[in-house]
Amino acid sequence: MDSKIEYPRQTKTIGWRGILFALSVFLLSISDLSAGVLVAPTSVILTETKRTGRLTVQNPTDKPKEVTIHFSFGVPLSDSLGDVKISLQDSAITDPRSAVDWIKAFPRKMVLAPNSSQVVRFVARPPRDLPDGEYWARVVIRSQEGETSIPAASDQEKITTRLNMIMQTAIALKYRTGNLISKLEVVSTETKLVDSAVSILIDMVNRGNVSYIGLLQCRLVDAKGKIISKGQVDLAVYRDLKRRIVLPVAGENLQKPYKVEVAIATEGRTDIAAEDLIAGNSIEYSALVE
Repeated sequence: MDSKIEYPRQTKTIGWRGILFALSVFLLSISDLSAGVLVAPTSVILTETKRTGRLTVQNPTDKPKEVTIHFSFGVPLSDSLGDVKISLQDSAITDPRSAVDWIKAFPRKMVLAPNSSQVVRFVARPPRDLPDGEYWARVVIRSQEGETSIPAASDQEKITTRLNMIMQTAIALKYRTGNLISKLEVVSTETKLVDSAVSILIDMVNRGNVSYIGLLQCRLVDAKGKIISKGQVDLAVYRDLKRRIVLPVAGENLQKPYKVEVAIATEGRTDIAAEDLIAGNSIEYSALVE
């Protein structure tokens, strides 16, 4: 899921002695959208035959919201431990798969009355002779929150600070053209038994020209094939990606060596419409636990 960020911002400070109370700006990642605006759908797909799209922004609160729309570029990236994040880039974008420069939104600024909604339309104006494949952008929806007061620091000074809360969420926008190929390759798999759990680190490379969207499923079995535990994660591989799954070792009469059975496929996602998924290759293999 794309993250939403709050930006507390100082707008007014008063005090008995005229003291200014400075606030440091901080970022807070949250998953509850109820305090901001709601956005649907959670991704927008445009194609060479359907160059327009739309999303709906809804204000479910009893206060007006100022909403702005802009575009950034960002794809899932992982570190050496398999932790994944998306860093948004707003300028100096050089990635050849970026669609930021030729996607337009209408309107880009709006004021939503309480309990109202607004349709935002997108238009793709790609350059000529665009190579086959998928091109990416992030639609960033930012809403201005109502004012909040911080309690007085003391009865003598009576310092109060009023804050404007800005909430932000980003969803994926993809433009597809020509022959689309969804293909994934597993480069390596590391398994390690640590205490009472097995850590599985899988290194993958995208060999197609679209993002590989699917499921990564793992099962931990003992020497007799008994299933010890299992788990799965959603996959979104744009370039290369490492994902880590930790499976607990629990049960009686388990016999070593343990083995990890891995299955990767573009089927099984319930959070994405079937027509938006591009079928790709499936991968199944097993690895002994070190």
